[in-house]
Amino acid sequence: ILVLDKENASARKGIFMIDARNGFRKDGPKNRLRDQDIYKIVDSFTKKTDISGYSRMVTFTEISDPKNDFNLNLPRYIDSSRAEDIQSIDGHLHGGIPEFDIEALNSYWKVFPNIRKLLFETAGRQGFVKLKLPIEEVKNKIFTHPEFKSFNKQATDIFDNWKKFCLPHLNNFKKGSITKQLSLLLSENLLSQFSSIALVRALDLYQHLMDYWSETMKDDCYLVSGSGWKEGVKPRELVKVKNANGKLAWPKEDFDYLKGKRRFKSDLLPKNILIDQYFTSEQNNIDLLQSELSEIETNFQEIIDENNGEDGLLDDVIEGEEDKQKITIKSVKARLKEINNDQNFTDEHNLLKKCEELFLKQSDIKKKLKTALSDLNNKLEEKYTKLKEEEVKMLVIENKWMNKLSIVMQNELDYVSQKLTTRIRELAQRYETPLPKLTEEVDNLAAKVKDHLKKMGVKWD
Repeated sequence: ILVLDKENASARKGIFMIDARNGFRKDGPKNRLRDQDIYKIVDSFTKKTDISGYSRMVTFTEISDPKNDFNLNLPRYIDSSRAEDIQSIDGHLHGGIPEFDIEALNSYWKVFPNIRKLLFETAGRQGFVKLKLPIEEVKNKIFTHPEFKSFNKQATDIFDNWKKFCLPHLNNFKKGSITKQLSLLLSENLLSQFSSIALVRALDLYQHLMDYWSETMKDDCYLVSGSGWKEGVKPRELVKVKNANGKLAWPKEDFDYLKGKRRFKSDLLPKNILIDQYFTSEQNNIDLLQSELSEIETNFQEIIDENNGEDGLLDDVIEGEEDKQKITIKSVKARLKEINNDQNFTDEHNLLKKCEELFLKQSDIKKKLKTALSDLNNKLEEKYTKLKEEEVKMLVIENKWMNKLSIVMQNELDYVSQKLTTRIRELAQRYETPLPKLTEEVDNLAAKVKDHLKKMGVKWD
């Protein structure tokens, strides 16, 4: 893209160039610009920011130099290629991690100088180091080190400060508010807050925010802007629509509660947030009943697997194809009546009675589960209608939006440690076994093979 601007052109001493070829998201066969890619392009162009490997002001003198001859091909002026991961032949021959690989992680050591001292020591020769501890302990040592904890707290404090900035604006958002302005306000402040901390990728956090904004927050805010908080939280009834075959079917979206067979959904506040806040005991009871049902189904399957086929004790009551075999209470009762108390069928009788007990237990649990689900549905319906505006704001802003973004923030902090740990593990494993040791192991294995062949009487020249 060439931007031609005649205003103040005579005063310029160069051309500002941007090589943004590496900033995109793969979408099938296409490459698409992400929000952070667009932001970086616009921001660096507007501020004329010099970013290594990305953008810089190229003087007319450099462009007119005979070696360039007014050629505006970007690679002549900006090297956006990724650094090659160079391996050390000396390291492979004699062992030890090259110091230049450790120095390449200097951005981490500026923040964690003592972690570097904890992890590495000299390998006994110039230019090489080795791990002080086993590879599997590296991650834990980093996570538990005071420097990493301090860094973690610093980043978390910045995120908390961003939340404090956001909350008044989110709480003051109301019917008629402009959604786009809110998006710009939150995202710009996020970038501003995190620009001061090393290692945390502010633009990646920005991208996470914009992704969540596109997926969820934007629609939520449009709903509030159009209807208000109380009206926006009210569930709507889902109706069946015709599918590709022309048959009526439920739409492919989750519902929050049932009223008879009718389905209702709140676009602003999903039921899981209400349940976590007000109905945890009811949900725990439902989860327990569902777990008990699952356990009974597992017991039935084990009984079928152990007693089907020829001469199986339940061969007369197992129904269905081989991969869909089942036992029904009807067939169990019929067989019990058939064999009565005949002593020749004692083992089968006892197993059938066990199945009968499982069916009775299953039926009882299903009744309890149906009652529990109905009770929860009624409570959800009632709660949705009685929610006050302040409650809705608290549940949506804190429990829905900020909770999600807090998880994203923690994932970014984990990424810092994970990336460092992965690179250290990679380097340690790369140079763990030098060539002489490999040769020695090969010789030992070859000697063992020859010894085995001799014992087997095999001869060769």
